[in-house]
Amino acid sequence: MSNVVFNVPNIITFCRIIVTPVLFVVLMYSPGRLMSFCAALIFIIAAVTDFLDGYLARRMNQITALGKFLDPLADKFLVGIALIMMIPLGRVPPWIAAVIVGREILVTSLRLVAIREGMIIESSRLAKKKTVFQIVAVVGLLIHYEYSLVWGGYSVSLDFQAVGLAVLYMALFITVWTGIDYFGKFFKRISGL
Repeated sequence: MSNVVFNVPNIITFCRIIVTPVLFVVLMYSPGRLMSFCAALIFIIAAVTDFLDGYLARRMNQITALGKFLDPLADKFLVGIALIMMIPLGRVPPWIAAVIVGREILVTSLRLVAIREGMIIESSRLAKKKTVFQIVAVVGLLIHYEYSLVWGGYSVSLDFQAVGLAVLYMALFITVWTGIDYFGKFFKRISGL
């Protein structure tokens, strides 16, 4: 593990944390069709940088303790801000945003307590899939509008709000399930079972 704090992967993560909220606030201030599409595009780019910084950290052998902490935090920040910004637009039910953001805060806090106790609670495969579901849901909800797709002479209408909301409910289920799993693993380890 590298001790260098300011390496390329960490700088990418810092940029995701700092730039994304500012862009969301600007773009979602005028949530028409074009701005919604641009917000979704920026969100996709930020989500791709999540995979990029992890890949570069492994490839360049620049994995740091700070990077291991900030990378998942940046993901939670990105999804949480997007969900919160869409509440006043009526795109996300407030209770769903509250459950997802609340779970992320609780699990991050639990991980910090676990580290103090000398334990590391690794992300499960299902927790990684949860992030993918959340990202897909947010993209759909950001695009929001209905678009007609023409392919090979066929025209199909796609309501991105409906698709995003359906995927968000799936993400919500996985989010709650993995949150319970993290707490279960923690209490099992701390009680010595």
